Amino acid sequence: MTKRTSPTDDSARTGAHSALRHDHLFDVGSLAAERGTRLVAWITAVAMVAEIAAGWWFNSMALLADGWHMSSHAAAIGLSALAYAAARRYAHDPRFAFGTWKIEILGGFASAVFLLGVAALMVFSSVERLFSPMPIHYREAMLVAVLGLAVNIVCALILGNAHEDHHHHDHGHGHDSHAHHHDLNLKSAYVHVIADAATSVLAIIALAGGLIYGWSWLDPVMGIVGALLITVWAKNLIAETGKVLLDREMDHPVVDEIRECLESNDTRITDLHVWRVGRQTYSCAIVLVTRDDTLTAQRVREILAQHEEIVHSTIEIHINS
Repeated sequence: MTKRTSPTDDSARTGAHSALRHDHLFDVGSLAAERGTRLVAWITAVAMVAEIAAGWWFNSMALLADGWHMSSHAAAIGLSALAYAAARRYAHDPRFAFGTWKIEILGGFASAVFLLGVAALMVFSSVERLFSPMPIHYREAMLVAVLGLAVNIVCALILGNAHEDHHHHDHGHGHDSHAHHHDLNLKSAYVHVIADAATSVLAIIALAGGLIYGWSWLDPVMGIVGALLITVWAKNLIAETGKVLLDREMDHPVVDEIRECLESNDTRITDLHVWRVGRQTYSCAIVLVTRDDTLTAQRVREILAQHEEIVHSTIEIHINS
């Protein structure tokens, strides 16, 4: 049995040296998403400072509480913006074997953990208020909730537009065969904004119930409901980002597509590893055993080229003579 090995990606190569030196920038990221996330982080931070300052000036616990609550969202969204900037800054750093895209995923994961922290603080505060009720200035608190909701709607629109720009960018470059893959870093920032908006809506409902019917218990109960909703969103986001960080990709359709296009009566795959190196791009390592002594790594590359999401491959061929 003879063996051939070839480290390669989908770019054309000339000569032995060019086969070893190639670009590892598999996902160019999104400047629109980075700009949108950074803008939302600044808007949230300004709103946070304004609420805390107003709460201190007017001696309002409602304003202070919402301001400090918003600080966690500002920090998490800022973290998402920082992840975009770091991924772009180190994009051509050779120390990152498969590019810097996973910096964005790490930012999304950390942001989701922040979201769990927000939910835990909401539960703690709500339970405390259930057992130790405090007087609520309903009209003032409703004004705070409405202003917070307005800020979140603006932020959601900014991030929604950033997502659309990113989506059109992907389609413009032909990466739409598995278009259900989202920008998880952008999604994490969006979930923070939506979570804050949902909290504001629930607060408005609770405060209206308290103002009209005197149901003071409704405010902490809605806080617990909001925390449970946020926990579900955070859990899903942690699962999605964790899957990418741990390279749990072997159940993806592209794995079956690779097997289908390479295996035949004469050739079988004895080892296959596939992992994501971009939102919709993959790297793979393949070991083939074949009776076809004309099968070369170049031929395998040509076969794989029909799946444009495969941007980097290492191929090992054993000729079973």
